[in-house]
Amino acid sequence: MQNFEFYNPTRIIFGENTIPKLAEQIPADARVLILFGGASAERNGTLPAVREALDGRFTREFGGIEANPTFETLMKAVELIRNEKLDFLLAVGGGSVIDGTKFVAAAVDFEGDPWSILTTHGANVKAAMPLGTVLTLPATGSEMNSFSVITRHATREKLAFGSPHVFPRFSVLDPTRTYSLPVRQIANGVVDSFVHIMEQYLTYPADGLAQDRFAEGLLLSLIEIGPKVVAEPENYTLRANFMWIATLALNGIIGVGMPQDWSTHSIGHELTARYDIDHARTLAIVLPSMLRVRKDAKRGKLLQYAARVWNLHEGTEDERIEAAIVQTEKFFESLDIPTRLSAYDIGEDGIDPLVAQLDAHGMTALGEQAEITLDISRRVLQLSL
Repeated sequence: MQNFEFYNPTRIIFGENTIPKLAEQIPADARVLILFGGASAERNGTLPAVREALDGRFTREFGGIEANPTFETLMKAVELIRNEKLDFLLAVGGGSVIDGTKFVAAAVDFEGDPWSILTTHGANVKAAMPLGTVLTLPATGSEMNSFSVITRHATREKLAFGSPHVFPRFSVLDPTRTYSLPVRQIANGVVDSFVHIMEQYLTYPADGLAQDRFAEGLLLSLIEIGPKVVAEPENYTLRANFMWIATLALNGIIGVGMPQDWSTHSIGHELTARYDIDHARTLAIVLPSMLRVRKDAKRGKLLQYAARVWNLHEGTEDERIEAAIVQTEKFFESLDIPTRLSAYDIGEDGIDPLVAQLDAHGMTALGEQAEITLDISRRVLQLSL
């Protein structure tokens, strides 16, 4: 196991009817900007509940943050904050709203071109505004981590950054706030969480016994409840477990001291940027092909995954590995999420532009051992057709 430092300052406030506790978490004299996405936060009662909790406080609102939050939209929020002299941010929504809010927090007082926050992956972030979140869509784990992914619409770039300065101070997780979500978004959240775990777990053996068992437990839990979470929208037990699993999948604890991959995400981001495919759906396309192409480099962990997660013990090593990958595909497809580019009418002629995007963004040595060249990424995409 590698040396590591672990730090996570986010307070989690979990359970039904916890939005009123916002008043205890935000300073009484704060000038608050509430950021959200579309009209659903209003329709499902979450925004009204937030307003009630902050009744009497100085608040402003900023809506319209996209499913893939754009630099262009977020810079409008930055301008509003500067003009109104606001000093606390509250994200109300899913990972996209929270990711966008993290960028805004870092950009308000940033000296220089704010886009460089993304191009340096957050290395130049020295401070950020305080922020909290009210989570309405479990998926990204953004409510308890320091990472964010932002799209620049004008150039069709989708880049990530991370900084300890953008950890949320607190996050309110009320599972009942997920009841009205569309089936598609819940299914996406299950797959997103699953692949987050896989990026940290399925690399090579590193003697992280607790991390491996923790990751496997989360994967098994998602496999067990994933289809039920989609089918039973108002089952509190299922939604509560899913919400917490999605948070644990990317709050840092299962990845400490372990090699991590993230190549599936890097390629998936390019698919979203170019074709506007839902983030989780790009991951479902890329991951199975990535595992097949990287079978030898990942052999030890693939066999462990086959045995411990899918209970596959018969056959040759290659047969067990392939069976585990097939089971993974079947799990995604059981959630009505395709695992092939052809499902989105992307053929061979779409691969060169995607590889060119990877090259332009410096994604030329991906994976846990930085061995995934552009040629390997091309093979992964070709196998995904």
